[in-house]
Amino acid sequence: MARADFYLIQKDRFREEPLLLVCELARKAHDANLWTLVLARDAEQAERLDELLWEFDEDAYIPHQLAGDEEDELAPVLIASPESDTPMRALVINLRDEPVNGSFERVLEVVPADDSARGPLRERWKQYQSRGLELKKYDM
Repeated sequence: MARADFYLIQKDRFREEPLLLVCELARKAHDANLWTLVLARDAEQAERLDELLWEFDEDAYIPHQLAGDEEDELAPVLIASPESDTPMRALVINLRDEPVNGSFERVLEVVPADDSARGPLRERWKQYQSRGLELKKYDM
């Protein structure tokens, strides 16, 4: 059964830079040998995440790249902006405003600390639930 995990930002360091949580999730996925697709909201966010994955932990190496070239399938962590036509992977980290459609085993939704941003994600929870996904919530 496919699963949707919602990660609610609580810690100050993630409140200051929410993409650090995405880096942590990508590291855990890479450590577990799970090839990951990150669906960035826009090209600017994709580029910022690309930079952060190099910088956030000097002891961590997470092979990744921005989607859009012939070697996309070689990158364990692939960051896709909406303009790229990228195939789904078993694990998807969704930073976009709409739920993920397509074939995946697990989707990770990052929920901002801002209460006004949480309303749409509550709706997304209901959408995934209506599709029969197993749902989990984590405070981060």
